[in-house]
Amino acid sequence: MPYTIKDMSKLTGLPASTLRYYDKQGLLPDLERNRNNERIFSDDDYGQLRLIECLKRSGLSIKEIKNFIDMAGKNEALTGRLEIFRKRREILRQELQDLQGVLDVIEYKCWYYEKACEAGSESAMKKLSASEIPEKFRKARENLLKKP
Repeated sequence: MPYTIKDMSKLTGLPASTLRYYDKQGLLPDLERNRNNERIFSDDDYGQLRLIECLKRSGLSIKEIKNFIDMAGKNEALTGRLEIFRKRREILRQELQDLQGVLDVIEYKCWYYEKACEAGSESAMKKLSASEIPEKFRKARENLLKKP
């Protein structure tokens, strides 16, 4: 189904200016134009835009995404494309692990302040020994107190 730039903007949530930018950067190499030279997007372009946004969110630059797109359809570039995804996967796994550590601390601090609010004072919380802290929060607390 053909889509105007306005239609595709609504469908993807991307501003028309971003869609034009992606086109000018060569990220939509199969994008068609009508007789008035207006961009006409297809369902395939929608899929391409979803992939571009995924790659951006994973941390790739526009230049890196363009390089990936330039490899498309070239059998000799299959391993290169696979390697891009493997590398991003490892980076994202590490970021998720790091974020889990951050979330663990936030969860601990929520528990900490909820209990302090219930007690009416933080002083009771400061006196808790490690064994008095629920096990699921101990590692987060240790990480806060750990010196490099």
